[in-house]
Amino acid sequence: AAAARALHTSLDLSSVSRRKMGAVLSTKNAAKMGVDDVEVVESCMVAPCQETPRRGMWLSPLDLMLVNRGHTPTVYFYPYRSDPGDFFDVARLKAAMAMALVAFYPLAGRLGMDGNGRAEVDCTGQGALFIVARSDLTIDDFRSFLPSPELRTLFVPRVEDHSPSVLCAVQLTFLKCGGVALGTALHHVAVDAISAFHFLQTWSAFSRDGGAAALELPFHDRTLLRARSPPFVHPDAFSVFCPKLNLSVEPSETVVSKDQVTALKRACVGGDGGRVSTFCALSAHVWRCVCVARRLPPDAATRLTFPASVRRSMRPPLPPGYCGNGIIWLGAAGKVRDVSSSEDLVFVAGQISSAVRRMDDELVPFKIDYFELTEMDSKPAPGCMPETELRVISWLGMPVYDVDFGWGKPLAMLRAVSERARFVYLMDSGKEDSSVRVLMCTAAAILNDFQRLLYARF
Repeated sequence: AAAARALHTSLDLSSVSRRKMGAVLSTKNAAKMGVDDVEVVESCMVAPCQETPRRGMWLSPLDLMLVNRGHTPTVYFYPYRSDPGDFFDVARLKAAMAMALVAFYPLAGRLGMDGNGRAEVDCTGQGALFIVARSDLTIDDFRSFLPSPELRTLFVPRVEDHSPSVLCAVQLTFLKCGGVALGTALHHVAVDAISAFHFLQTWSAFSRDGGAAALELPFHDRTLLRARSPPFVHPDAFSVFCPKLNLSVEPSETVVSKDQVTALKRACVGGDGGRVSTFCALSAHVWRCVCVARRLPPDAATRLTFPASVRRSMRPPLPPGYCGNGIIWLGAAGKVRDVSSSEDLVFVAGQISSAVRRMDDELVPFKIDYFELTEMDSKPAPGCMPETELRVISWLGMPVYDVDFGWGKPLAMLRAVSERARFVYLMDSGKEDSSVRVLMCTAAAILNDFQRLLYARF
């Protein structure tokens, strides 16, 4: 009843509106489908179903560096399942979101400024944007499941029209085939990937079983990642820091099977018989393949950078369920000839592992102080990242597919659009066979060589 009252007071239903999306498919499919439209049939705000704190939430330097990054757009595709009934019932989803926002109350707020002009989350309880739409498109029209600007335009809610900035927005699109596309836009200043998946797991659990399968509560005190007084950065720490991020081109995906991953990890183990993680092994191999495919000069210096969570590296560790941005970027570097040599894969994997091991309670404060001192943000700089650079983002082991609202897990989940060149995303395939999806954004000219090299070891 409380949830129903909160929803009743927070709804701002629009008249049925029609959003023209333009052609999203290939020329062949566009001709077959005709005009590709998504019809918005409802737009509202869903507020927490109970009273939540009203305050300005202080943001850490790791949050502030992402204040200009905007919203992370993702899309989940769910095939139609008739057995449970009331497939993706809108009222049920809204009630579940209203309950989830009680714990994740910052996501019901707005991006604001404190009295000193520093960005903060204004916890107002105004709610998350919830859009319901329908389309004549089908899941089969997107079987490649690759990011694209059209995918974002079709299925991710528009947040640009809301000021101050909405921090959480979702769009539920009912497709002609009976399936559903669920698009989400969560502001990066409020949550990183770990915290975003935590929220989506919580929302889906409330929809699925009323929250009976209790999930970990989020922890909202971001002062745990406050800079020291005075801030200080040791010169040696810069060797594992990385420069700003950048813009991109066409994405392409390959899948590495469980057996291939196992063989690759064996190839990355030295004579000491040690172990290497899937991330380090795959990153080393991808880095090698990219250097060869790009035909980089052997004497050139190349660099691989990647984000890593600080949650378990602090002493004491951040509390379970820390909600916010707990990510810093690390890097490994070497000569192209060393990275591209198939005989040196053990060495390359070791360089990456060494960078991971360096992220400890000594390095993390340097990184926080660095951003506090420089007031850096992560707004992409114009131009292109050097060909010698590669960025690898890992969602391996994250609950990417654990978003079951009561009608089964998604068929696919992906970033709606990837705007950065020379980026590689590693994520579980979702097929429960331990295979890994490798999504790469790069110039089309090197893709054939890259894919050939990627599988050449197996």
